[in-house]
Amino acid sequence: MTNLKVVFDTGVLVSAALLPNSLPRQALECAYTDGMLLVSDSTLLELRDVLQRSRFQRYINDIERDEFLAGIIRHSIPTLVNVTITECRDVKDNKFLELAVSGQATCIVSSDTDLLVLHPFRGIPILNPRQFLNMLH
Repeated sequence: MTNLKVVFDTGVLVSAALLPNSLPRQALECAYTDGMLLVSDSTLLELRDVLQRSRFQRYINDIERDEFLAGIIRHSIPTLVNVTITECRDVKDNKFLELAVSGQATCIVSSDTDLLVLHPFRGIPILNPRQFLNMLH
């Protein structure tokens, strides 16, 4: 698939960082190969903050975390969010919808039911990691 632009929610990216053999990691690697990630300041900040939580230190050290974040940045398109969306029942997840709409995303990859119930959102599919992998293959 060409011109693939994907929004990954924080939960999927954290799983990808902590579990190298997981479906979220496979989905992320495919997104790296087949397209680019869309990121915004708020999504990158949340990811960094979550990965720095002490409870994750036993799964990922500082060097691995920094390398993971650098990989995300290398394979991403920084996107200016130019819409406000308030349709998600979890207000903290609206930032992913705003990013997807602003960046004209191909899809959103999420395991969060608050996002998945909105599928499709304004014509943008919201897929779990397995569905995303199935879409690509």
